[in-house]
Amino acid sequence: MADYAFQAESLVKKFGRTTALAGVDLHARPGTVLGVLGPNGAGKTTAIRILATLTGFDGGTARVGGLDVVRDAARVRRLIGLTGQYATLDEELTGLGNLVLIGRLLDLRKPDAVRRAAELLGRFGLDDAARRPVAAYSGGMRRRLDLAASLVGRPRVVFLDEPSVGLDPGKREDLWRIIRELTADGASVLLTTQYLEEADALADDIAVIDNGRVIAHGTPPELKQIVGGQAIAARPKDPERVEDAARILAAVAGHAVERPGRHGLVVPVDGDRAVFDAARRFEEQGIALAEFSLRLPSLDEVFHALTGTPRADRSGASDIETAGSRA
Repeated sequence: MADYAFQAESLVKKFGRTTALAGVDLHARPGTVLGVLGPNGAGKTTAIRILATLTGFDGGTARVGGLDVVRDAARVRRLIGLTGQYATLDEELTGLGNLVLIGRLLDLRKPDAVRRAAELLGRFGLDDAARRPVAAYSGGMRRRLDLAASLVGRPRVVFLDEPSVGLDPGKREDLWRIIRELTADGASVLLTTQYLEEADALADDIAVIDNGRVIAHGTPPELKQIVGGQAIAARPKDPERVEDAARILAAVAGHAVERPGRHGLVVPVDGDRAVFDAARRFEEQGIALAEFSLRLPSLDEVFHALTGTPRADRSGASDIETAGSRA
């Protein structure tokens, strides 16, 4: 449909006997971020490479800006920007030289290419390194330059495959700001990430892929409802009162109390009333609290509930994803 910035329907992709995608549907409207989550090898990178015209597929359809990624591949490439899992830069050129080269390849006049390169170097905090060879850049600097390179042509659709890997927290916040600026200007973003707080902060919709299939799709709040709705989180100021606090929470909630972290308590609740009952009993018992809140589950908890994959297992690239990146 033309009203989608990009759309994949029933995508199938095989690498030999391995099925990387087994009928995947993805779509996003203009000016929105679609977060794609999944364990290593789920097929996330393969889906991006198909939409970016870099990899063929065995079944289904894929369109960007209403254009078929096979029949109209050259036109699709004019609409998109792509940042993959690994930076692809000319190490002998300077940071400025890399961006100017890309601008010239996109048919910008040289003064316009230089102007656009300087603007992006400033946005990504690379002004001071603009005239240094990329070979002398740190890993984080290369990552930022690669991100800048994907935006030279002012793309209407941006594919970001784990873009914040290698960035320190401050630079990650800068990236988030730039993504928000892109969508405010009408661009659409497909974002894969290992940082679930990143998807929570940026995504309008999230698709969870596992074993080459979309197993859940919805807004972050909708997905959080999957694992049981609301919960009370509490932590007494006095560690000696943790057991007293746990008994109160179990009594008002009618559920078993979990103990994440040091002295933390979490219990699922069936409604807001339990919060007021717990607060009253804490006060009656003289239990001062360092933390007390009613919250939805985190996306980490949703991810684990859907895929059975704990956070500790989500690092690096699988054989399937690596094969897809080379295809």
